Amino acid sequence: MDNLFGYQTGQTVFHRLTGSAKLIIFLLLTISGVLSFDIRYLLLLTVIALLGLWQAQISWQQIRVIVILTVIFALLNLILIYVFAPQYGVHLFGSQHFILSSGPYALTQEQLLYEAMVLLKYLFSLPLALIFLFTTNPSQFSAGLNRIGVPYSVAYAVTITLRYIPNTQRQFFMIKKVQEARGYNISKKSSWTQKITGVVRILTTLIFSTLDQIDEVTQAMELRRFGKGKKRSWYYEQSFGKLDAIALILALGFLVLGIGLMMINHSRYWNPFS
Repeated sequence: MDNLFGYQTGQTVFHRLTGSAKLIIFLLLTISGVLSFDIRYLLLLTVIALLGLWQAQISWQQIRVIVILTVIFALLNLILIYVFAPQYGVHLFGSQHFILSSGPYALTQEQLLYEAMVLLKYLFSLPLALIFLFTTNPSQFSAGLNRIGVPYSVAYAVTITLRYIPNTQRQFFMIKKVQEARGYNISKKSSWTQKITGVVRILTTLIFSTLDQIDEVTQAMELRRFGKGKKRSWYYEQSFGKLDAIALILALGFLVLGIGLMMINHSRYWNPFS
C-alpha cells in the first residue's frame, strides 16, 4: 500500500500539542531562521529541526519524495547563485580567500559560507514543515486558527485543503492502477515517453475529478448556509495546556537568541573573516 503524505496519528510530543501552538512555534522558528544569516544559529536550528523530525516518528518512506525534490531544488538554487553571483560572498563579507583558481568565477571561502547558509535555511525549514503537516489534525488546526482570530471560513478552507492532500494521493494511485490495467504501463521498466504520457493521463483525470469534488463540497456547504453566521463552534476545539506553554517558551527563546546574535553582530550576518 502506498504511503500517504499528510496527517498521521501518533502519541509523540508533537501530536499532543494543540494545532494553534504548533502553528505559532512553526512561524516563530521559521521567521527567526529566515532573518538570521549566522551560520552558528542556522546549524543549531537545523539540528533541533532534525531531532524533532526523528522524535515525531515520521518514516523515511512517507517523506522520501518531497525530501528528494527539495534537495534537488536547493542544489539547483545554489548552482544558479554561483553562476549569476559567484562573488556575492566576497562583497558580503568584505574579504577574499581563494580556494580554487582566480578571476570572476574563482571559488572563495566567503562564497562557500554564504551558500552553506542558504542550504541550511532549506535544511531546517523542511523538517519543521513536515513535522507540522504530519502531526497536526486538520480539524484541530482549523479550530486553533479560529481561536487566534482567523475567520472561520478561512480556517475551514485550510482544513479542507489539508484533508484533500492524502485523498488526492489515494485518487492518484487508484487512477494509476486503472491506467496500468488498461495497458498504460508507467512502472520503472517503462520508457520516459511512456511515463510522461501516463502521468499526463493521470493528472488530467485527477484534475477533473478534483473539480467535481470541489463543486459537490461547495454546493453542500451552501445548502447548509455555511458562512452566514459570524461565529461557529468547533467539535475539535482544544485549550492550551502546560506542554503548549513550555513549547512556546522554548520557541520564543530561540527567537530571542536569534535577535540577540544579530544585535551582537550588529548585522544579520556573522562574519568569521573579520
